[in-house]
Amino acid sequence: MAQPVAKPKTATLDWLRSISGELATATLKRLDETLPWYRDMPPARRSAVGLVAQAGIQSFVAWFEDPKSQPWVAADVFGIAPRELLRSISLQETLQLIRVVVQVVEERVVAEDSSMREAVLLYSREIAFSAADVYAKAAEARGLWDARLEALVVDSIISGEQEEELSSRIAALGWRAQGAVAVIIGPSQTPFDQDALRRTARKHHCDVLVGVQGNRVLVVIGRVPSTEELESNNVRYFDVLQDFEQFFGPGTVVLGPEVSSIAAGNVSAKAALSAFSVIRSLSKPPRIIAADELLAERALAGDSLAKASLVDKVYRPLSKHSPELLQTLVSYLDNGRSLEQTARDMFVHSNTVRYRLKRISEILGWDPTGAREAFVLQVAVVLGSMSSSINRQKGKLE
Repeated sequence: MAQPVAKPKTATLDWLRSISGELATATLKRLDETLPWYRDMPPARRSAVGLVAQAGIQSFVAWFEDPKSQPWVAADVFGIAPRELLRSISLQETLQLIRVVVQVVEERVVAEDSSMREAVLLYSREIAFSAADVYAKAAEARGLWDARLEALVVDSIISGEQEEELSSRIAALGWRAQGAVAVIIGPSQTPFDQDALRRTARKHHCDVLVGVQGNRVLVVIGRVPSTEELESNNVRYFDVLQDFEQFFGPGTVVLGPEVSSIAAGNVSAKAALSAFSVIRSLSKPPRIIAADELLAERALAGDSLAKASLVDKVYRPLSKHSPELLQTLVSYLDNGRSLEQTARDMFVHSNTVRYRLKRISEILGWDPTGAREAFVLQVAVVLGSMSSSINRQKGKLE
């Protein structure tokens, strides 16, 4: 059997141009026969894929004419495709598309002219590597955009931006958590391994948003539903933070209080930031601390949220439950936590004072006999007294 005879390059080019339409038709037919994902596409996208296939054939003809004139073949091929097509077709599917185009060209062209075999192989390698380069650049651009958007979302949470705008931005980032969230803030570490932190969060069935702001890092954490029925899991954020702390630099990492939703995340963020700013007031700051453990320091620093929390959690419960307990607490703190002096001032037995202090601890969760907790209660009582005095003055003026 006689072997196909190689044609002069000029004649080959003319021949390739004459059969390009035939090759495009054969390629579309082969795509429909061999690629299920192509068959399942909407008509508009099938048409776009067809244009890409035709562009690949035309690009081969132009490349064969001058292989050095088009070093980025895939960029030309995909330049005619809509942006949404590039986002909807994976790199694997793109390589399958290239394989079909090359197979059709090889079957038709090489059978006619054996000298074209090497050209087809070189072109297939060129376009495959160029396609990978296009997708790599797209992924890099997407990653940079996601990082900028994530930083913007974290800033929006801190500033308390409107819920509608925040929700759309979070959705664009693929936020999967639902329900209560909290904000973590700590010193940054160079380099800061965000990927490892995200992997750790996924192990705890949590999602995170990360914002690096100079020498500090803010992490918004939320629970991802653990079942298909979207049941919330019971992960404690403080437990998760114990695994997170390795990713922060030297110093204390603060956990803000849980809030009902990410739209209310600014409340947790402000509490965490306020606590982070007063850490130095502690003689021996711990590695991890909850923002609410520094309510007294935050209140003294002017944090209105901390002031309101102390009044609501200490002064008002005692004044409503029993003014007698409030009076006992005030006397006990004013007398330097002396049981005997408090008993004398209130004309009761010291055991009565002990009993009342125990009741106060049960009601509030803070033990007045402890030095640290007594300090917190002292600040709360002073703030509550000031608040009551201001309210009485307002009432008289009205």
